[in-house]
Amino acid sequence: MEKFKSYQKLSLAFLGTAALSFSQVAGSQYPPAYPNNASQQPAANHEMAQPGTINYVEGQVSLNNQTLGSHGSAMMQPGNTLSTGNGFAEVLLTPGVFLRVGNNSEIRLGNAGLAGAQVQLDHGVANVEVDQLINGTHLAINMNAATIQIEKKGLYDFNADQQAVKVLDGKLNVEAAAGTKAIGKGDQLLLASEKPLKSQGFNMKAEEAQPLYVWSEARSRDESQANVAIAQNVAAYGGWYGSGWYWDPYWSSFAFLPGSGFLYSPFGWGFYSPAFIGYYGVPYGYGRFGYARGHVYGVGASVSGYRSVGGGFHSAGGGGFHGGGGGGRR
Repeated sequence: MEKFKSYQKLSLAFLGTAALSFSQVAGSQYPPAYPNNASQQPAANHEMAQPGTINYVEGQVSLNNQTLGSHGSAMMQPGNTLSTGNGFAEVLLTPGVFLRVGNNSEIRLGNAGLAGAQVQLDHGVANVEVDQLINGTHLAINMNAATIQIEKKGLYDFNADQQAVKVLDGKLNVEAAAGTKAIGKGDQLLLASEKPLKSQGFNMKAEEAQPLYVWSEARSRDESQANVAIAQNVAAYGGWYGSGWYWDPYWSSFAFLPGSGFLYSPFGWGFYSPAFIGYYGVPYGYGRFGYARGHVYGVGASVSGYRSVGGGFHSAGGGGFHGGGGGGRR
């Protein structure tokens, strides 16, 4: 484990300054980035999304009482209201942060920008997947009189009807009338109870069976696949502007590209920068490693004593992570 962490730190430091002269993409078993030779279009033509963009919707979703289509790209302005009936919606906040809204729910946008975002959950359920949290970024969810500040990468669940806040992974700080409370992974607060700031446990298996969790996990997987496609395109054809949201015509949504190296979503799916794709080649296979369950994507190159076999990292010295179909919680 320590050997892998040391490798990861070194590789991220290197990749942060890697020149895109290494951008010739290696052959792989991964599907082509775009159909019908769309990959010949330079990535520099891709639009970039702003925080507050509605990236994807499914089912009954409306913005200010106007029904939205199956794919997003509508923009929420401060004060706008997004509502769902029998549907789901995904809203992009700061780069690497996805807000997802469940059935029969309503949110209002306070503000959204590169420095942070604030969202009011009026009723129903929402969760926030934080794959990247830049130092100094302010991310807050409001429920009634409580302000919930997200402090770390992770996965967070909010239920306005039950006044419940859950940390599936990560750390947050809650400011309510009763005071302030910080909670971490596996904790929840029931803000309408007699002891609103007393942290309690919850059943993770039951949480994983909730419709919004299931939908969010599927979206995280799709976002990861879109990331690989657009990172491959940028590495090959240019158009790199740093960390942010890049339009991916194949997936008809915006893809998140980290500023350097690679990282993992709380669901375990990998997100890669164009520098990583350009130097090591396109990841292949669908192994994964994550907070809840899964494994690391295999990478089609030898990296500091690690090699990809069956979709996971295998240490040449016999240790490290083994991604062959299993894997566990960390």
